[in-house]
Amino acid sequence: MQVPAASLPKISFEFFPPKTPAGVGKLHATSATLAAWQPEFFSVTFGAGGSTQAGTRDTVFALQAAGYEAAPHLSCIGSSAEQLRTILDAYKTQGIRRLVALRGDLPSGYGGKSAGQFRYANELVSFIRAETGDWFHIEVAAYPEMHPQAPSPDDDVANFVRKANAGANAAITQVFYNTDAYFRFVDEVRKAGSDIPIVPGILPITNYAQLIRFTETCGAEVPRWMQRKLASFHDDTASLCAFGTDVVTEICDRLIAGGAPGLHFYTMNQSAPTLAILNALRPDITHGSLVAVAA
Repeated sequence: MQVPAASLPKISFEFFPPKTPAGVGKLHATSATLAAWQPEFFSVTFGAGGSTQAGTRDTVFALQAAGYEAAPHLSCIGSSAEQLRTILDAYKTQGIRRLVALRGDLPSGYGGKSAGQFRYANELVSFIRAETGDWFHIEVAAYPEMHPQAPSPDDDVANFVRKANAGANAAITQVFYNTDAYFRFVDEVRKAGSDIPIVPGILPITNYAQLIRFTETCGAEVPRWMQRKLASFHDDTASLCAFGTDVVTEICDRLIAGGAPGLHFYTMNQSAPTLAILNALRPDITHGSLVAVAA
């Protein structure tokens, strides 16, 4: 299905902080290419325990200097209030207006021991609001197939609503390949009393083994039929990518038709896989107005 221009929802793209000069150059080219689609923002991830804090900050500032709206991820696990206050002050001074607020990964060996002053994302959101008022537009995470550590689906929805009510403006979901799970989650959240936009997170498919490792880590399910089809390509990368583009484009079609407020692409710092999906959604677009460009 080709999506009419008026129906194309807002889009955004996620990067991770590059670790080498070559990576920095590649990300510069990738962001310039994807910027042609006029995204609402670029987000930049934050490593476990703050391991990429400086890289996140530098990448966000570089994107901002290039004229793009950039949203740093901010994790509370392992951080003190004073450390978070310093980070928030730096972003506010720089004119950053959007954050992705996350609990973050628990430290290795965590067994109920203290991992900092904040245990949950709702506490981080409350802290940001108390420190900065309405300065930041705050995105939080959502898990259509349930957070891996949630005791039950009902607990997961309640935890999400708690984050939303703490002051979140919107949410971005973990990757998923089951649209029914997304729409069911949104319905449950609405029934529980939250009306913030919940934007689907989209991960292009380019590598079978990598996809399985990633989804197992975050608790997302790859349907069995899809796993078998992907595995059947073996070393035929071109065919696997073509199939992945078709599948993910169809997922995006269903999400847009169902009223999803946007699409957030996990780019892995590459433009081509995401562009293949966007071009399949809107092959008629020309440079300059929600524009498709070569990878």
